[in-house]
This record gives sequence, structure tokens and C-alpha cells, in this order.
Amino acid sequence: MSQKQTLLAAPQSLCVLRLSAIGDVCHAVAMVQAIQRRHPDLPITWVVGKVEAQLLAGLPGVELVVFDKSLGRKAYGDLWRRLKDRRFDVLLHMQVALRASVASLGIRARVKVGFDADRAKEGQWLFTNHKIQPQAEPHVLDGFMAFAATLGVSETAPQWHIPISEADRSYAEAAIPAEQPTLVICPAASKAERNWLPERYGAMADFAHGLGLSVMLCGGPTEREQKLAAAIQKHTEVALDNRVGQTSLKQLLALLGRAQVVLAPDTGPAHMAVTQGTPVVGLYAHSNPGRTGPYLSQDYVVSCYDQHVEAQQGKSLAQIPWGTRAKGKTLMADIAIEPVQRALLQALADNKVSAMG
Repeated sequence: MSQKQTLLAAPQSLCVLRLSAIGDVCHAVAMVQAIQRRHPDLPITWVVGKVEAQLLAGLPGVELVVFDKSLGRKAYGDLWRRLKDRRFDVLLHMQVALRASVASLGIRARVKVGFDADRAKEGQWLFTNHKIQPQAEPHVLDGFMAFAATLGVSETAPQWHIPISEADRSYAEAAIPAEQPTLVICPAASKAERNWLPERYGAMADFAHGLGLSVMLCGGPTEREQKLAAAIQKHTEVALDNRVGQTSLKQLLALLGRAQVVLAPDTGPAHMAVTQGTPVVGLYAHSNPGRTGPYLSQDYVVSCYDQHVEAQQGKSLAQIPWGTRAKGKTLMADIAIEPVQRALLQALADNKVSAMG
């Protein structure tokens, strides 16, 4: 057995490099915790973005090292100084963005594992000396699990344990009492073009209320998200519990865990809900939901991605590269209300939620 094979089979130290984004970090948690089940005594250091670190705080058996990209070049120097006296057996370089590869230059590791040739975009292959196995059309989470497989992990069914404080749990319990079945709508994606129409979110709020569900809006503090929440409220006949911009990531995680179902486009909170075992009705037009959709809620995805990407590429879906995105600012308008209503009803039925009272 070569030295590389020995280090991968029984590493004594591990560094994970995955800076962003919230959804991908949720996928990476499942991978890290699969590794921990296989190597329970393995010390793990995770280099992660500043915002994402707030979600991961207290992750059992994991040392978080924050990379604050808002500092520009200084962020690299800060990271490299913090790790200058460290040497790892293995680095899992799980982000193809060039900034992550530059950051990896200051992480000393005997084996640096990156994506296979087809997925090592932006020259990532130049910064690694070992590659994961190629996969045919994987979900992002399954792609991450291939990194765990390089360390001998065979049990890759995802499990999550992201710590939530008693204070944050109490906050969520007060907001969503056990006797109050609730739909949480997280309406905003990172790009406005991936958001559904506010009048249709409003119609879904009315529909859910008619089923006996309370409706809560959640999201970040940006002006864009605040305006979207206000527009949704204008298009609904019921009073919504609007908590957009009012929660920490941990509080949001706790709320998502208390919800009966979540409605969201292609956004981080959809994947946060998955980590809590909450079904997600996902709305997709730009990204392939088979690749980026809510991992345990694929049956509840409502998508017009196929029709748009086929029209734009002039090919059948089977002929189009797996990660291809559809482009356009109005694609989400092609998601009608009725299939979203059906998906919501199916999610409630499958999870044995009886909201009518």
C-alpha cells in the first residue's frame, strides 16, 4: 500500500475546505458526519465562510476556521497565518471556485483530494493530488459523499446533527407551538430571478390557511427580501407571521425543524429544512432539481427547468450536460399555482399531517 493509500485509509488529521454556500454546507455536514461515523476519533478542521460558520457553530468534533471573504486579500493571509504550524494528512478540497483553490495554497496536507476531471472547474485539478471517483449525474450531496468514500466510508445515507441551543429551541417552540401546524415560506433565493411571484406565494398562503395551517415567512435581512415579504402580504387575505430578517441562522434552523412543511425556491433554507427532517416543496426553473433540489423531498419538487433548458439548448434533456443552467429573468413565472398546491397536499399526506381542524 502506498503512503497516499495509507493516509486515506487511516488518516490521523483531516481538513475540509468548503467555504459556501448555505445549501452546500448543509450537504457537506452530512458528509463530515458520515466520516465521523467511520473514523470516530479523527480530528477534523473545517475551513468555512463567515456566515456559514454561524450555522455550523458547535458542530460536534469539528474545529471551525473562518475564512471571511469580505476582507479581500487579507482573508488569505489571516487563514494562512492561523494554519501555518499545522500539517494535515488529508485535505478534502470541496469547492471549485478559484478563491477556494487559492486558499488551499496555505493549507499543508500530504494528500489533497479534489473533484474528478469533469468537475474540477476553474483549474481546481492544479491544486490537488488525488481525485474522487467520477459519477454519472449526481446530486450535489452525493458528489460530496464521494469525498467521504476516499476515506473508506461506505455508509453514505445522509444523517445530520447540527446543534441548536436551548434558547433557540425555546424561541422556535414559542413561535410554532406543537398544536399549531405551520407552513414556513422562505420565498427568496440568492438571485431575484429565482424567486416565485409574490402573488402566487400569497395565493399559497391563502390555500394553506384554508387547510388549517398557520403561515410564517422567513428569510434574511436584505432590503430585497423585506420588500418581497411585504409584497406577499399584500397578495394574501390572511395575516402572516413575518419573521424575515428577524432570526439568526440557528433560530431559523429551529423554526424550520418545527414546521410541518416548507415552501421555497432554490435557496439555502430549503436544504436547512432537509437537515431537520422537514418536507420541502421546492420550486425550480434555473437549476436542475435532480442536482440541487431538496435531497429528501424530490417528490415534492415543482419544476419547469426541463422545458426551459431543452428549449434554450435545442436538445433533449438526456443530451444536455447535467449541471447546465437555464437562463432568463422570468422563468419562474411558468410555475403555476395548481401543481404547487398538489405538491403541498402530497407532502402533508405523506408525512401524516392533518391540518384541518
